[in-house]
Amino acid sequence: MSWYRRGKITFAAFRSLASRVKPKNPILQSGYSNLCSKGATINGSSSFSSISHRLVTRVPGVTRNAHNPFVVGSKRSYYVDPRNVQHFRPRGPKGWFQNPRHVFIAVVVGSGVLITVYFGNLETVPYTKRSHLILLSRAMEMKLGESQFEQMKAGFKGKILPAIHPESVRVRMIAQDIIDALQRGLRKDMVWSDMGYASEHAMASEGGDGSEVLSALGSEGKVEGSWSREDEILDDRWVQQSRRKGQEKGSQPDTSHLDGLNWEVLVVNEPVVNAFCLPGGKIVVFTGLLEHFKSDVEIATIIGHEVGHAVARHSAEGITKNLWFAILQVVLYQFVTPDIVNTMSALFLRLPFSRRMEMEADYIGLLLIASAGYDPRVAPKVYEKLGKVTGGDSSAQDYLSTHPSGRKRAELLAQAKIMEEALTLYRDVRSGRGVEGFL
Repeated sequence: MSWYRRGKITFAAFRSLASRVKPKNPILQSGYSNLCSKGATINGSSSFSSISHRLVTRVPGVTRNAHNPFVVGSKRSYYVDPRNVQHFRPRGPKGWFQNPRHVFIAVVVGSGVLITVYFGNLETVPYTKRSHLILLSRAMEMKLGESQFEQMKAGFKGKILPAIHPESVRVRMIAQDIIDALQRGLRKDMVWSDMGYASEHAMASEGGDGSEVLSALGSEGKVEGSWSREDEILDDRWVQQSRRKGQEKGSQPDTSHLDGLNWEVLVVNEPVVNAFCLPGGKIVVFTGLLEHFKSDVEIATIIGHEVGHAVARHSAEGITKNLWFAILQVVLYQFVTPDIVNTMSALFLRLPFSRRMEMEADYIGLLLIASAGYDPRVAPKVYEKLGKVTGGDSSAQDYLSTHPSGRKRAELLAQAKIMEEALTLYRDVRSGRGVEGFL
């Protein structure tokens, strides 16, 4: 038993000695005792968090983040308000836009980009002086035209008339007259000093004006009553207003897309009453058109109209407009059913835009054929005949089709203002005085 007593005495002495020695770090002792006293009532994570909190708060001169590994990077997740209350910091776009400074920067930068893109891509249409937004570059537009032209030639392989074919030679010569007139019209920006178009003195040199065309159409004295002057889409007043504003601003027409074009003319042996001019100077005429319009002036009227589309860059403008229309439709889809949105978009945006482009091409084409030496008084009769040949020439077509009715186009072109200007060009050319810069 002696060994038992010696061990008991030794253990008692060790406890007595341990109780007399003070710990070097009272904070650790306090944290340890806190852990031991509360370990039975709280989980391990809460206990450890309590220890870390006491370690940081009780050590003088030591920062909180220096010894607490669990609060490293907390500034990215939390923020402290003026009352020293911690809040969770939102992340993602929603949290980013909750900052007024970020919203202001986004609005300023976005507005600057939109303004730069808009005014940096505005162009002025020759003759009408209408400003339009074109987002498609000239190089891309030309590549698209050439690509479509190659696809068309591959699709109509074996049906394209050879260059020595009489109809092909005839169409090429007429098209060359239109192209030469276009080049003369773009040589310098000479505008009419009289906004009433041609002067009365110029008209007195040779009998006939727009009124005789209306007589031939059987609508003299009925034009004003047959269509509404308040209908801006089918009214030519926008042309006059656009030209007047363009002259006041000194707008110069953009014609660089017409420089150095490789003009090509093809005649396709197909019973289709149609013709078109692709970007890049690619003219295509179908023999079905030649069967109904046999005179040179009739063919020149249709080719002049198609070249007018190329002059005004209607293809590129149409692509730009369709982009904006699509964005608007996506926005409206959130509030209205897609069927209603598509119908309203077609009736009030796409179709009116298309009809206006057709009118603009009619006007430019009328001046081109007059400068080429073809009588412009035939043009209204051509469009009226075209409406009858293609069918559907009704008043409903003026609002439900991409093209105005042939009757409406004839009435618009036969009006004295545009017809007088074209007749002045025609008579000057016929008398040997070529006119330059009329576009």
